[in-house]
Amino acid sequence: MKHIEILSEMKKGFEKIYGKDGDIRYYFSPGRVNLIGEHTDYNGGHVLPCALDIGTYAIAKKRDDRQLHFYSLNFPKLGIESSLDELTPDEASDWANYPKGVMWAFEERGMKIPSGIDFYIFGTIPNGSGLSSSASLEVLTGLILRDMFDFEVSNKELALIGQYAENNFNKVNSGIMDQFAISMGKADSAIFLRTDDLRWNYVPFELNNISLLITNTNKKRKLTDSKYNERREECEEALKRIQRIKHVDNLCDLSIFEFEKYKFTIADEDLIKRARHVVYENARTIDACTALKNGDFQKFGKMMYDSHNSLKDDFEVTGLELDTLVLAASIQEGVLGSRMTGAGFGGCTITLIETDKVEKFKTDVQDLYTATVGYPCSFYEVSIGDGPRRIEM
Repeated sequence: MKHIEILSEMKKGFEKIYGKDGDIRYYFSPGRVNLIGEHTDYNGGHVLPCALDIGTYAIAKKRDDRQLHFYSLNFPKLGIESSLDELTPDEASDWANYPKGVMWAFEERGMKIPSGIDFYIFGTIPNGSGLSSSASLEVLTGLILRDMFDFEVSNKELALIGQYAENNFNKVNSGIMDQFAISMGKADSAIFLRTDDLRWNYVPFELNNISLLITNTNKKRKLTDSKYNERREECEEALKRIQRIKHVDNLCDLSIFEFEKYKFTIADEDLIKRARHVVYENARTIDACTALKNGDFQKFGKMMYDSHNSLKDDFEVTGLELDTLVLAASIQEGVLGSRMTGAGFGGCTITLIETDKVEKFKTDVQDLYTATVGYPCSFYEVSIGDGPRRIEM
């Protein structure tokens, strides 16, 4: 019902800008959160994300020409016009570079888009939160193209196309996890994904009397402006040094024992720390998946804390805001576990907490966070939802 209500409100704005004529269609693509397994995806390791019930909505219709019109309620001063003949990234296109990138990637794969589209977008994912608003928009665009022009593309291929566009059009060197979790999402289920070969399975994750609470630091950041690419390069360099004496394709192919045996060859303390996080986090994610299957939320929660500490001490991607939120969460009643989620350097934490303790948690954590950081955080109670879909109105 929530999706219908939001799209019904959007429809009024769409008709003011684009009119009531034509085959108007309605779509939703979720955001995602990663429960555990951070910075392992581009190192060939395991991740455990899930799709959310917040995400990106679109109303769209075909045009009779090759023009592309983009409008977002999140950026109302940025109505953007482009063309299928101008599928190149440019500063003026701003957020529309993400859907343009997906169109470019479709055409790169031989799927020529026959006509322009009017887009009307609204996202309920906080921008810059690390909950994959860009990947949600990419998968959403792929879904629209498939639906409107009858392209034969699976949901898994939508994820790969979205990643290809982000890497090669928008020049963000991200892994596959975000787009995969969004395109393959399933309600009440996490996705246990091995990123090097895309083997995966659903893991039941029914919350019952436990809530999934996301806390946004509200620290402004952009992935392309962060040290994300630097960390990726450090991991690649650590791998190269290990490969001098050990045949291995990815850092996450190493067991903890093998890493400890061969880490001397890295010969740089910072690079050893980066690799140590990746190898230990991969092993932790495998164990956390088992704990989730067994319904052992206490054990899962402890691993969340261990993950955060590794991201803080070895990968060094947390910072005052994220560390303050996790520390504040750790002393609240009913909390099973908490950790940063996403690339880091701002963004969000994810907390598992007994549902009846959520309101007191919000009050106490807000007070501690604001006193320490100087500005407030934001809270989002979320559910685990399905993947992208067309919605009949």
